[in-house]
Amino acid sequence: MQARPNNPNSRNQSLAIREAPDSRLQRALRKAAPLSLVLAGGIATAAIMPAAAQADYSVETVAENLEHPWSIAFVPDTRMVLVSERPGRIQLIDRDSGEMHEISGVPEVHAQGQGGLLDLALHPDFPDEPWVYMSFSGADAQGLSTTYVARAPLDMDERTLGDIDVLHMVEPFLDSNGHFGSRIVFDDDGYLFVTVGDRNSKDFGPQHYSQDRSNGLGSILRLNADGSIPSDNPFVDDPDADDAIYSYGHRNPQGLATHPQTGELWSNEHGENNGDEINVIQTGGNFGWPIATWGVDYRTGERFAPTPPEVEGTVDPVYWWESDHPEGFPPSGLAFYFGDAFPDWEGDMFMGNLAHRYLGRFSVDGHEVEQTGRLLEDQEWRIRDVAVSPDDGYIYVVVDDSDAPMVRLRPE
Repeated sequence: MQARPNNPNSRNQSLAIREAPDSRLQRALRKAAPLSLVLAGGIATAAIMPAAAQADYSVETVAENLEHPWSIAFVPDTRMVLVSERPGRIQLIDRDSGEMHEISGVPEVHAQGQGGLLDLALHPDFPDEPWVYMSFSGADAQGLSTTYVARAPLDMDERTLGDIDVLHMVEPFLDSNGHFGSRIVFDDDGYLFVTVGDRNSKDFGPQHYSQDRSNGLGSILRLNADGSIPSDNPFVDDPDADDAIYSYGHRNPQGLATHPQTGELWSNEHGENNGDEINVIQTGGNFGWPIATWGVDYRTGERFAPTPPEVEGTVDPVYWWESDHPEGFPPSGLAFYFGDAFPDWEGDMFMGNLAHRYLGRFSVDGHEVEQTGRLLEDQEWRIRDVAVSPDDGYIYVVVDDSDAPMVRLRPE
């Protein structure tokens, strides 16, 4: 399937005032738009009202005063949600009242640079299997760090985690505090997938960590729920490969989701100086970094590798941003929308944008992807994670900041 780069003149122009990419007129309209504040169930609501047309959603603040929140995990059959904070905390938040309770028993993390307590996921059979899965950065005695995957049972009544069970520790440890990757997700068959970054290595070429299957860096791993290695992982019969690797050739994948209809695993990842990508993951696939990329070297501004279609044996992204794109799309959390609250968004994909500070909306037709909207742009928030509530279909977002909110989008 041929990929398509970002096109600022994309279709769906009817959403020009509400969601389409910037124009001089749109920016002027947003600056003139009133911001109304109401209360909904005790939660502050900021309804953004563009001057030319009423917005099709309002923004409610569910909780405040979070410190660099990283992920959202809904607790089944409750109105509760777990939110991780990068310094090393998990908050249990009532979605109706906004009341927060800190969960005790969280493991010690290496909260330096991009590291800390990162993603959360609940066992697919929670609460019968009361496991909370966590990814985080941890350090050894020399201060070298890596990505860990662990789990612990959650006692909802006592608001505490039980004994921590480390399921996987990526090797090697490195003197770097960047590119931990660290999204985790279960698929419909109960396998646990984990993204791992390349730790910001600048050793471009075939010797790069991401092209070396003997280590887990720059890869997506697949584990059983207990941390063991599935017997049908693609490289289990290769004595020189890390058995946990499911795909490789990744730079820093920070969004991961299974498509609710197809079951396919989708991921996004940061490119080098643009070159950001959206990928549909293939078993054993080599996704090219850094021997095939649309990015260019931050240090020189020069291309250092051919593009993926030019390199045999690498998998093309389904969508990418060219190196000369004025913004790129440094991505974070990723979610597909299937719910009752926003029928016009059915089947769309939402991704947080960090540097340019908005929630991106993308139409998805098979593997054809097109960016069709920029939500929450006036808020100037670094969007870290996005998730769709399984009960009411509202869209929840956490913001990467030292004093940050969790908000939700609900229909007007």
